Amino acid sequence: MPGLALEGFRIIECGDMVGASYAAKLMADMGAEVIKIEPPGGDTARQRGPFPGGTPHPEKSGLYLYLNTNKRGVTLDMTDSRGRAVFDRLVAKADLLIHNVHPTRMAAQGLDYERLAGLNAGLVMTSITPFGLSGPRKDYAAYDLTTWNAGGLCYLNGGGPGSEDLPPLRVFGQQSGFQAGIHAATASLAALFSRFQDGHGQHIDFSIQECLMGISEFAGIMPTYADQVVVRFTGNKAIRPLDIMECKDGWIYVACVEEHQWQRFVDLMGNPDWADEEIFKTRLDRAENWDALQLFMEPWVKEQSVDELYHLAQSRRIPFAPVSTMGDLLNSEHLKVRGFFAEVAHPEAGTHTYPTAPHTMSETPWTLRRPAPCLGQHNTEVYAELGMAEQELAPLQQAGII
Repeated sequence: MPGLALEGFRIIECGDMVGASYAAKLMADMGAEVIKIEPPGGDTARQRGPFPGGTPHPEKSGLYLYLNTNKRGVTLDMTDSRGRAVFDRLVAKADLLIHNVHPTRMAAQGLDYERLAGLNAGLVMTSITPFGLSGPRKDYAAYDLTTWNAGGLCYLNGGGPGSEDLPPLRVFGQQSGFQAGIHAATASLAALFSRFQDGHGQHIDFSIQECLMGISEFAGIMPTYADQVVVRFTGNKAIRPLDIMECKDGWIYVACVEEHQWQRFVDLMGNPDWADEEIFKTRLDRAENWDALQLFMEPWVKEQSVDELYHLAQSRRIPFAPVSTMGDLLNSEHLKVRGFFAEVAHPEAGTHTYPTAPHTMSETPWTLRRPAPCLGQHNTEVYAELGMAEQELAPLQQAGII
C-alpha cells in the first residue's frame, strides 16, 4: 500500500460540530492519526441529521459520520481536573491540537497554549473561534447563522440598497464551519511544516468571521477600492440570454450571449420568426428586452428535457449547463469514474454512500481506513497507549470522566 501524505503526524481534536471536526477529517483522510475527544455525552453533531429512516440516533447522524471518518474516538470530561490531567498526557505526544471550544470556555478545559507548550514545545495549537481571541467581540457566542452574517455573506445574498425587499440569506447547512475547517487545516499544516525549521510549535488564532470575509471575492475590498458597497444584484443583466430556465424535467442554465452562440441556439429552436425581430437583434437589445424574449423562449425550453437540451447545446458549442440536484450528482457517471463516492460500513448506522476527497494524489492517495468512531469506541485502546491500566481507568469511568 502506498504511503500516506500525512502519515506520522498525530492530531488531537476537540470541540463540537463542524469547524474542528472537518479540519481534522481532511488531515485524517490524508493519513494523519487523529484522536477525537468528545465529552461523555457526545459531540452535538451526533444530534443532527439526516438519520437513516428519519429516526434520531447518536451513532447514526449523517453529519457526524461524514465528519469523522478515519479517526479514533475517546470520551473525556475536560472540565474536570482529572480529565484535564489525561488530556495533558494526550497533548504531550501530539503534533497538533485543533479545537473550536469557545474562548470563554477554553481555560476551564485546559486549553492554555503557554501551559501546553510547556508540556510539548513542538505543539501546534489551532483555536477556531467565531471572532478570534482578541478584540471587543472575542467572547461573543455565535452559530453558523451568526458567523455567516458577521462575515457579510448573507448581505451579499439579499437586502441592502436597491434590494430592500429581499431579506439577507444564508446558504444551506453549516457552511461557515466547513469553510473554517478548510482554512484552519491549511494554516495548521503550514505551522507544522514551519516547525521543521526550529522545532518549535505555535498558537494559531483562527477567526471564522475573517475567514468568511476572505472568501467574499472583490466584495470585501470594494468599499475602499472603488467606494462601493456590493449587494445582491437584482436588476437586468447587461447581456442576455443568461439565466436559469425550466425544462420539462428540471432546470438548465441558459448562456448564449455571444452572437455566434445566439445564432446557433436560434437554429436549434428551428429558426422561429420572432427571433428576427429588431428588438432582439444584438445581445444588448436582447438584454434590454429580456422580459419579452423570455416569454418567447420559455415555452420551447419547457418542452425539452434537461439532458437532451444540454447535449444538443453542447454539440453546437453553446455553454448551457444542467442545474444539478444532489440526486443527479450521486448518480453522475463522471463522478463515479473518478471514484468520488465511497461506501462506508458502520457497525451501528450500516452501509451508506459518502463523498470522499476532491483531489487525487498520484503517490499518496486518499484512503478510507475506518468509519467514524462510536462514542468512546477507542477509550481502552488510546488510554492504554498512554500507559493507563484498567485500575486507573475504572475510577474515571465510575465518575463519568471518560
